[in-house]
Amino acid sequence: MEAILFEGGTVWDGRGKPASPADVLVVGNRIAEVWPRAPRGVDVARRISVSGHTIIPGLVEGHAHLPFAHKANIADTGDIPPEDHALLTLHHARVVLEAGFTSCLSGGSAKPRLDIAVRDFINAGHAPGPRLLAASPELTNTGNLGDERRLHLYRESVALIVDGVDEMLRTVRMLIREGVDTIKVNVSGNQTIPGALSHITVMRDDELATAVDTAHAHGKRVTAHARAADSIRMALRRGVDILYHCEYADAECLDLLEAERDRIFVAPAVGLLHVLLHEAEPWGITNEKARKAGVADQLECAQRVFTELHRRRVRVLIGGDYGFPWMPHGTNARDLEHFVRFFGYSDSDALVAATKTGAAAMMLEGEIGEISKGYLADLLVVAGEPHKDVRMLQKPDNIKLVMKDGRIHRNLFDGGLA
Repeated sequence: MEAILFEGGTVWDGRGKPASPADVLVVGNRIAEVWPRAPRGVDVARRISVSGHTIIPGLVEGHAHLPFAHKANIADTGDIPPEDHALLTLHHARVVLEAGFTSCLSGGSAKPRLDIAVRDFINAGHAPGPRLLAASPELTNTGNLGDERRLHLYRESVALIVDGVDEMLRTVRMLIREGVDTIKVNVSGNQTIPGALSHITVMRDDELATAVDTAHAHGKRVTAHARAADSIRMALRRGVDILYHCEYADAECLDLLEAERDRIFVAPAVGLLHVLLHEAEPWGITNEKARKAGVADQLECAQRVFTELHRRRVRVLIGGDYGFPWMPHGTNARDLEHFVRFFGYSDSDALVAATKTGAAAMMLEGEIGEISKGYLADLLVVAGEPHKDVRMLQKPDNIKLVMKDGRIHRNLFDGGLA
């Protein structure tokens, strides 16, 4: 097993403690030692000097959509042939990895086996990419988010249409048979659906109960698009594991989320709201148009809800809904700044959410998310001190080295040698 020594840098270990000078020894795919300074004469195959840089754990994207194809109209994603879509998703996986995200928890695929095939291809070592928990397409109801059909025209998007308990049972069992890690359900509506807006709970209680009970019986988790307060209550009552958005949580929801904080994770996907308001005009979404659609209200509510959830120590994941043209893959680290700006996180707290908390959501707590002896060697070498200013992670030139599972995938040291 090759031994690599990163020497002369600073380590921020992922536990929220102050960073300190340290050398890190990687042997094979694990961190073998973290020394204040390596012993003189230590025998290694390779030394990489990282003076003036900080070693941090690899980042975790908590609401990934690697198959999203930078389409302004999400329905257009459904038009991509499966073969082309698989190759494009693999490309996005590499882009996200090289941006510093060594793990991705998928928040929804775009075709039934797309995440599965990409995950397995990466795990087999055939292509670079992050650790990936593969999701189903979004399971939605007729008329809800993801249903692009019309009476005169059949069209697919990124969802599977499921109505009633029997269809839900059959669909979830099929997806588990095919190899998904998580089942994604759209419980709430969305601001883009005139007949099923964000405050509306579309999925029935018995449909959701069937999805959760079936997934849990097979050892799988369920993630939910849940904006409305009633949707959040239903999701918690039925045992959903990861809740996305949640901006319309009321006082009762906040109490319920806090009561479940050791079981659940939540992810706001706040970047999409910010960008739709302020940066999407080149694609025809003016600030005025976004406000009329209720996006400003959503952002204001998200600020209130997630500031309070942070105070209550509910586990919140960074990331979400990257893969639109106004939020391209590889820019996911913007979310850390959003946590600081909108939710009152310190830079260090935001980085903990992106590493240690993300590791727990990946079901790899104690394996990734820290720079500690015995952990898997998922790490970044970053110019400067990102634990004091997370905006540094947004600049590609600052991500000097990306290592996943002991293998270097991006290296701006040593002449760029992997």
